[in-house]
Amino acid sequence: MPIIMLALVFAATVCAVTGVRADVYKYVDAKGNTYFTDAPLKGAKYRLEWKRESRGLVNENRQRLASLNPRPAANQAPSVSKPAAASQSLAARRARFERLINAYARLNKLSPELLHAVIRTESAYNHEAVSHAGAQGLMQLMPGTAARYGVKDSFNPIENLRGGAAYLRDLLDLFGQDLTLALAGYNAGENAVIRNGYQIPPYSETRNYVRQVLQHMGYERPAGG
Repeated sequence: MPIIMLALVFAATVCAVTGVRADVYKYVDAKGNTYFTDAPLKGAKYRLEWKRESRGLVNENRQRLASLNPRPAANQAPSVSKPAAASQSLAARRARFERLINAYARLNKLSPELLHAVIRTESAYNHEAVSHAGAQGLMQLMPGTAARYGVKDSFNPIENLRGGAAYLRDLLDLFGQDLTLALAGYNAGENAVIRNGYQIPPYSETRNYVRQVLQHMGYERPAGG
């Protein structure tokens, strides 16, 4: 099974933990592999996409839109509605891909609950789904994203999950493990989040998407978890 090996050094996370100032560089090679590092990469095969100061990234990522995720009172639950149970047909489709999804979650150091929630929101576990915008497969990869992650057939569940899970992992690392920003980037593109000052873009579709994924994550978590 082909696997894209990503050489990632997550300077934003290091800065948050250690307080060390570092720059974050994003490179892409000719095969579409993405690299995040705290030092410039040498060699013609690496193309620099952007460079940012890690402390600024971390500070910006701590700022969330209060309208989307207001801070609850001490005795108040977060404002995410109670998730609905999966229908019988949805549960059957979920069961078909569950082991594969869990495997790619482990491979990319994602929680299975997150990956399942994104897939349920994106395609309801329909590996043949196509959106009006042209996104395809289980994780609804746009053609450009699929090419970037070496996915040749987005309707192949293995390829689709490989590319989509790697993209979600990259977004979490890019946005300092800020889940809402990573989800917003998955829906609207990371550049939309960056252009909006490292906040969730003011698109109703994107805000609703983030809420829905969080809601489905609640359904995926075991009772009492």
